[in-house]
Order: sequence, then structure tokens, then C-alpha cells
Amino acid sequence: MAKEVKSMLVNDRIMTESGSSELFESGRYGILKANGRIQLSFLEALYLIEKERLKVFNQRRQEIDFESLFRKAKKQEQNLNVRYSVFRDFRDRGYIIKTALKFGADFRVYDRGIKPGEDHAKWIVFAVHEGQTMTWRDFAAKNRVAHSTKKKLLIAVVDDEGDVSYWESRWLKP
Repeated sequence: MAKEVKSMLVNDRIMTESGSSELFESGRYGILKANGRIQLSFLEALYLIEKERLKVFNQRRQEIDFESLFRKAKKQEQNLNVRYSVFRDFRDRGYIIKTALKFGADFRVYDRGIKPGEDHAKWIVFAVHEGQTMTWRDFAAKNRVAHSTKKKLLIAVVDDEGDVSYWESRWLKP
């Protein structure tokens, strides 16, 4: 088992201590900074806390547990329950998952064995709750985003228990 890495929450950023680049090298967690530290998203930090690979401390050096960090993240990130369920499911299945805000989507997901920078993501993912409705226009817009970025569209549907089902869509020429 990998050692637990210590990190600090400052405002809305989680920065690991120096010498923690193994998190980045092994699973492409966060953004590797020049000083050897890693800047993690809330989703990444929550997942790593849950897997006992990360400890997060506030500026008074008090440890922040999963529930406390989740409450703080929920104030900053829309739809956190649904997004975290999808993030966790992909990571548990061995995929690298990153945000896709610049594409107007929730996530981009790399096929197993592919790391960001080595090749492009295979899917663009939109996370939705099972009770959420989507119009055909919304669906077409999401499909256009995926097509224009040369990725397959995945709609990740999360039920009330946090289980995720995936629906893939792509353009076909008859």
C-alpha cells in the first residue's frame, strides 16, 4: 500500500507537501507544480482521503476529515454528490478521469493504460442524476461537444444510492 500523503487546504486549493509526486506519477492525480507539490481538486482529494492515501490539514494544522471536506466542496461545486459518484466509479475501475470544464462537460476519461499527455481522452462525460430531465436539444448539444472534440459521449446516470450507469452515444454515418 502506498504511503499517505499530507496536504494543506488553503482557501479552495489543496496542495500536497513536497516529495509527493508519486501520486501524480502513479495515477495522474492533480497538477504537478515546479516545486514537486501537487495541486489537487476537491474530487481528487476526497477520493484519496476515502482510499486512505491522503490527509488534509487546515492552516491551523488540524486534520480535515472526508465529511468536513465534502461539505466545504459542496459549497463550491455544483452537483457534487452526482459528480463524486461518477469520479469514484471511474477511478475504482482503473480509469484516469479529469475535469473537462474547457469543453463544457463534467469530465474527460482516458482509456485504461493511457495517461494524459500520452494520448487524448476517449470519452467526454456528463454526470446527471436519474431524476434529472434532458431535452433532445440538450442531448444534441452534448453530442456535438463530444463530436467536435473527437471523443465519445458518455452520459453517467447516478441513482439515489450513488450507483452509476453509463450511456454511450456517438455519430454514425449510415
